[in-house]
Amino acid sequence: MRHFIGGFLLILFVTACKTAAPVVQQTPPEPVILTLGNKAFTTSDFFQSFTKNQLSSDSAQRTDVKNYFDLYTNLKLKVLAAEAGGRDTTEAFREEMNTYRKQLAQSYLTDKVLVESLAAEAYQRMQTEVNASHILIPVSEYATPVDTLTAYQTSLALRKQVQDGADFAKLAREYSKDVKTAENGGNLDYISVFGVVYPLETAVFATPVGSVSAPVRTRFGYHLIKVNNRRPSRGRVRVAHILVRMSPSADEAGQKVAKERIEGAYAQLQKGESFDQVCRQSSDDATSKANGGVLPIFEPGRSVRWVPAFEDAAFSLTKPGEYSKPVRTNYGWHIIKLIERKPLDSYTTLGPSLRQRVTTDSRADILRQATVQRLQKEYAVQPDQAVLQNVLAKADSSVLYGKWRFTEPLDPALQNKMLVLINKQPYSVNQFFDYVRQKQQPPRNPAVATTPGNNPPTSTIDRPIGGSPTIAMRRLFDRFVGDQLISVEEANLDKKSPEFRALLNEIRDGVLLSQVMEQNVWERSMADSVGQRQYYEQNKDKYRFPERALATVVAAQNDSLLRQATTLLSGRPPYQLRRSAAPLTFAKNQTALTPTLRETLFDVPVVMGANPDYIVEVSGSHDPAESDSVSAGRIRQVVSYLQKNGVSLNRISEKDFQGSRPGAARNAQRNVVFQYFSNAKDDIAKVINSRSGAPTTAIPRLTDSPAITITTGLFARGENPYLDSVTDWKVGTTPLRRDNKVVSVVIERIEPARTKTFTEARGTVINEYQATLEKQWLAQLRQTYPVKVNDDEIRKLAK
Repeated sequence: MRHFIGGFLLILFVTACKTAAPVVQQTPPEPVILTLGNKAFTTSDFFQSFTKNQLSSDSAQRTDVKNYFDLYTNLKLKVLAAEAGGRDTTEAFREEMNTYRKQLAQSYLTDKVLVESLAAEAYQRMQTEVNASHILIPVSEYATPVDTLTAYQTSLALRKQVQDGADFAKLAREYSKDVKTAENGGNLDYISVFGVVYPLETAVFATPVGSVSAPVRTRFGYHLIKVNNRRPSRGRVRVAHILVRMSPSADEAGQKVAKERIEGAYAQLQKGESFDQVCRQSSDDATSKANGGVLPIFEPGRSVRWVPAFEDAAFSLTKPGEYSKPVRTNYGWHIIKLIERKPLDSYTTLGPSLRQRVTTDSRADILRQATVQRLQKEYAVQPDQAVLQNVLAKADSSVLYGKWRFTEPLDPALQNKMLVLINKQPYSVNQFFDYVRQKQQPPRNPAVATTPGNNPPTSTIDRPIGGSPTIAMRRLFDRFVGDQLISVEEANLDKKSPEFRALLNEIRDGVLLSQVMEQNVWERSMADSVGQRQYYEQNKDKYRFPERALATVVAAQNDSLLRQATTLLSGRPPYQLRRSAAPLTFAKNQTALTPTLRETLFDVPVVMGANPDYIVEVSGSHDPAESDSVSAGRIRQVVSYLQKNGVSLNRISEKDFQGSRPGAARNAQRNVVFQYFSNAKDDIAKVINSRSGAPTTAIPRLTDSPAITITTGLFARGENPYLDSVTDWKVGTTPLRRDNKVVSVVIERIEPARTKTFTEARGTVINEYQATLEKQWLAQLRQTYPVKVNDDEIRKLAK
């Protein structure tokens, strides 16, 4: 009756007022597809989740509406259980969600159209490399208008001289304050995209060959750019190198030693030794020698540039496998081998990485500026000009050094005074001063060009710290306002973007799901050893091994390689690898390790560290004029050095000839010699492949095929094609020819089919036990939160 009367009065009210205002039609409630207890889930929420899953999943993992509805229901039941346990109210959960929120918000706060435009522009610039020179007239980024104008007019005057016929290089040597390039006429060498700060890059690519740009402002000052030449991009290249390190300041003796070493390595390559083997023995590049000297792929716009001499030598190679003559750079001497060379990928392929790149390099300032300008139109910004002037007056020269400080309480005219009102939210002077203390920066590394990695700066500007403290403080205030605007927008994304809200809710559900699954299923299944054992006993017949063969399969490109491998495999482990390190030659009666001997010996712990199954044999001898104790002393010194450099004693074998070494020349009797062995059969394949020139690293080309492979294991039928070719399994060796390979299949024993032990089946048992626990838990949740399904809505979606 109460509802009837209320409804009747409402009708009368609307009728009476209809002349004053139009009738507002109420939006009908969204249809509900699922109810769990008292919580309803709309059809649109479900369908959005379903379509997102279909678009993001692999086609083999996609499911229909009805099957996905079951998954959706189970997910929501678990989330309800997490909420009932208060997991969504903990401090740890809030902190985790704040982190995810900030990461997710970035893409919604950035102008996607502008990002796409900058990425497309970068790709176009990747097609070309530009040789340019510059003249820098420095002026602080916080300079007063007078100082800025003076620098600008100086730049214009120099440009006028060039246009009137003056030599640009001569003017650069005389006037440019970029001390690194001024001495060579301001030349920046060839520049590719992302190679210099964005304003400078834009001028470089926009200026015609032979012309000089108008003055270009960067944070370093004003630049005049002269474009000397353009060339098409040389594409992408992957190379390996052998490095003999030499200091640029090395004396004549040091230069001679380095040159002799690189010429020795080159001579070994000329004699037919594999690049990989020579690299491991001779290269001083500890980061690449273990994988044959292979370097990261180089392409225009990469964060790491090579020095020009190295880059030119690398791109001069045309045939994979070809290597250069020794090339000198400021790092030392290199021999460079071409692995592969390709043109640039399409924009479709490079687009995602370029979009990421333009948001993190100097273009990020443009993106931020665009975002802040948009937000200033949307949210009111009202600074208190009188308070702001008092704030700016507090700046002194220390802010230019990033060392400005303040003490509280502030002056009465400033303490907790409102400085600015942003979207009706007040921000105080104290808040801004805290921001300044955190965000002020010391003078930035004055490099015109980006200098990532270990590369030396392309250009270094010699400029004193200068500028106006007031202007520096004003810039910090503008950035403070921008940051607060972005924070306001981020806080409002839930209301403004349904997509953002849906994604954030999805992340929230995922975090809660992980927590309750850990408590109720994963952790419980791992800890419940009694339950695991009981489940195993109840289902023991499911866990069986088929008949298996313990076998070693050797597949080679020819009979010679197969014979090498089978010969090395014929004995018991450890297997001799026919791989050695450079010998150490001692002076007569000498046992101590000199610096030169230590440098040569350093290769051994590097090799041992990269190959954990290796054992090294250290053998010593002495010439007839020396006593037996001399060879023993040399071995002790070497073994002690290896132990101190991480090689354990159980991986070192000692062999003292206590006299002359059989077969060795007289001048080699004072040598300590190294021979590698290994307990791993696969190391035999690596050594043979390195000698044959086949790939042995984790970075081969797709077309590479190893000369030999050695595979050992316990195989069932269907797990190894070569073993499957043996019709009648029995202990012994079976030769095969298959897939253009010569193959030896060595079966050591046959294991009949049997039931797995609990230990052998435990991984599978735990997975299945987890599924059982999850099923039981879901049954309990369905009782706690009764499930009500709107079948009509499901039928509509399933059509």
